Amino acid sequence: MKRTPFYEIHRQLGAKIVPFGGFEMPVQYSSIIEEHKAVRSGVGVFDVSHMGEFTVKGKNALAFLQRVTVNDVAKLIPGQAQYSAMCYDNAGIVDDLLVYKIANNHFMVVVNASNIDKDFQWMKGHLMPDVELRDDSDSIALLAIQGPKSQSTLQKLTPVNLSSLQYYHFTQGSVGGVEMIISRTGYTGELGFEIYFPVAHAEKIWKAVFEAGKEFGIAPVGLGARDTLRLEMGFCLYGNDIDQTTNTLEAGLGWITKINKGDFIGKPVLEKAKAEGLGRKLVGIVIEEKAFPRHGYTIQSNGTSIGSVTSGTFSPSLEKGIALGYVTAASASVGYPLQIDVRGKAVPGKVAALPFLKK
Repeated sequence: MKRTPFYEIHRQLGAKIVPFGGFEMPVQYSSIIEEHKAVRSGVGVFDVSHMGEFTVKGKNALAFLQRVTVNDVAKLIPGQAQYSAMCYDNAGIVDDLLVYKIANNHFMVVVNASNIDKDFQWMKGHLMPDVELRDDSDSIALLAIQGPKSQSTLQKLTPVNLSSLQYYHFTQGSVGGVEMIISRTGYTGELGFEIYFPVAHAEKIWKAVFEAGKEFGIAPVGLGARDTLRLEMGFCLYGNDIDQTTNTLEAGLGWITKINKGDFIGKPVLEKAKAEGLGRKLVGIVIEEKAFPRHGYTIQSNGTSIGSVTSGTFSPSLEKGIALGYVTAASASVGYPLQIDVRGKAVPGKVAALPFLKK
């Protein structure tokens, strides 16, 4: 198991450590609900250094990324980031990811921790001439500072005017005296930033951020609250809601799938699926009784199975059970009544509009 550069800090803070994506990661420090509420009302910090970062450079860098990802990389300007995905030839999802345009012919691709090696080999297998592909994951520390007070916290440490940084844009600047990428992105639905910097400065930056956020009740946040926060926003998690058996259209990611941008891996299958209509769709589900849906639970309609839960939790913000799951296309309309089999009991629920939490 790998460890991030913040591992010893997590141990000192008394975090409960669990294996995740090949890393020993903090699942919680105090309680999942406390950490969740800290992010929704103030500011929380996540160690997301387990994520992978690839550098893609060279004359054909743009053409290469256009070929291996589903979104339109040509639309990016330097300083802009884009949510995207890579697909197999059969349109199954290799991974969902972020593409950062550093400069012309120079990009950074951020991938999920559990997929670093797989993604790198997949990209390497489709490499074009005049493209340099490099895995920089082990040399980069990554913190996500999220919540209504994230900007007030981070602004104390940088001369960069954070209020001028638009969503899904980034800049290169100094934080706590360290040069880094400051990105207006996150996985919580709140105002937030992600900062990428050399691992040598990990402890210094962690301490500086927590000192800056002290007046706002800043809290370290583990994987548990990261999951409840992202699920309230209806964000997909690779390995749960999307994987090699799902395509981007049925996963509700048609908005990042630019069929008309030109040729890309998986396009013919996606075109066919779009033309013929989808057999199933990923939907949000709200539970109407006090019960918590879990991954793998069967979704039913009048006693007949219509799908299964891919992610489920108790929502601390809404104080009810929520889930994502694939159901037949005929059952995917908002308000459709259904039941979830919770340990042998058919618990009523209904299809809900995403995100669950309206920000």
